[in-house]
Amino acid sequence: ARSCFTLSRDSPAAVADVWRAFADEQQKRLWWGAGDQAETREWVFDFRVGGRDIDEGQFHGGPLSRYEATYTDIVEHTRIVTTYDMWLDGEHMSTSLASWEFEGTATGTRFTRPSASRR
Repeated sequence: ARSCFTLSRDSPAAVADVWRAFADEQQKRLWWGAGDQAETREWVFDFRVGGRDIDEGQFHGGPLSRYEATYTDIVEHTRIVTTYDMWLDGEHMSTSLASWEFEGTATGTRFTRPSASRR
């Protein structure tokens, strides 16, 4: 089955600050980390075209989640495109193409994420 969706969110932060939440490993861990909800099993951060990200964690009392992404396009402060796969307890759940788009607004940043998945 295929699915497509688009999410948009406005942030009062400047584009460069929102961008760092993806491009800077420390910032990404703050944004994307599960905190006390899960134990990290594997983390790989390689933010460049052709680079890979891996985030695997075991939720306390819950499933093992694994995310593997490859960066296919990066335009600083404008766009990030990845292909990624998701697993839950070792079962492949989906393959997706996602882009994150960053646009300055009068009050901060509009962050849009069009995505297409296939299961």
